[in-house]
Amino acid sequence: MNERRYLPLLFVVMFLVMVGFGIIIPVLPFFAEHIGATPTELGWLMAVYSFMQFLFAPMWGNLSDRYGRKPMILIGISGLALSFFLFAMATKLWMLFAARIIGGFLSAATMPTAMAYVADVTTEENRGKGMGLIGAAVGLGFIFGPAIGGVFSAKSLTVPFWIAGCLALITAVFVFFFLHESLPKEKRSTGQAKRPSLAAALQGPLARLYMLQLVVTFSLAGLEATFAYFAAKRAGLTSKELGYIFMMMGLAGAIVQGGLLGKLIQSFGERTVIYGGLFLSALGFFLILFIHHFWTAALYLTIFGIGNGVIRPCVSSLLTKYTTGGQGSATGVLSSFDSLGRIGGPAIAGWLFTLKPSLPYVTGILLTFVSFALFQSFQRTMMQKGSV
Repeated sequence: MNERRYLPLLFVVMFLVMVGFGIIIPVLPFFAEHIGATPTELGWLMAVYSFMQFLFAPMWGNLSDRYGRKPMILIGISGLALSFFLFAMATKLWMLFAARIIGGFLSAATMPTAMAYVADVTTEENRGKGMGLIGAAVGLGFIFGPAIGGVFSAKSLTVPFWIAGCLALITAVFVFFFLHESLPKEKRSTGQAKRPSLAAALQGPLARLYMLQLVVTFSLAGLEATFAYFAAKRAGLTSKELGYIFMMMGLAGAIVQGGLLGKLIQSFGERTVIYGGLFLSALGFFLILFIHHFWTAALYLTIFGIGNGVIRPCVSSLLTKYTTGGQGSATGVLSSFDSLGRIGGPAIAGWLFTLKPSLPYVTGILLTFVSFALFQSFQRTMMQKGSV
């Protein structure tokens, strides 16, 4: 496969998907409140989506190994469109939960299949660069999506959901006509392949990579859940200023993942880049404790964001190189652990924040050291197996 031809198409697909997903972010809490959701119910509404992805991402990744990447990407994007339309038409709280459950179940097919697609069309030398390109598409989508959603929510709280649904449908049509299948029939797994087991994944040599991704995402989700409160308390920042800060962090992360990550991996390798990412993450967590105005908050959060952002593509790249099963199964399990981190991170960080505002970030520093130890353990294991 010609990666120069297919990776840009996949970049466009994932960018459009994440723009649509990002459009609903600023309006979702207000729409749920309008329907009658309490803050606690809103928390469950957010968590149930990640929980469904945690449960079903491995299944979709496995199915992509059996039936090809393109059908699963189409299912994921179409499911996202359906959930947006159901949200727009919802008049009762149970309808919101139904939309989130359906959306989480079906859209869980998108990310693991996209990563497996990258693994199909890239060489091992360019694998990390390809994974970084997907990360850049996700980052840029989260920059433009919320801005679009914020603008159109002024007209009606349902308009962003209709726009997001239509954008997802357009993306599905784009995939159907322009994105070619990356997994030839002769390379697909047999129909007897079993659904990947999370318990089995934790018993194999790649368990450290899965746990590393879990810890890294857990830390990121915890920061995202508490930073607005922390920044308002320490530096008096407004929601508008925080929006600019997160936009700057996302843009810097997208530039690094989309433009610099491939060169860094080619020069130093995934392992060195992961160590560098962990160092920047720990440094960012530490510096955040000392924010006192807009620019320090922007700088320190960006340092953290760049460090955290380069880890996922490198972990994905290493995983697809060393897995002995299908690429889709491996990336599906990885997405499942990613979702688990997004379920637990906000809840634990929120609780720690109530004890002491700095605790989520001190914990983040400690978890970065845990991540460092996990990755060192992975390297030792692979050296013993003669795979490094």
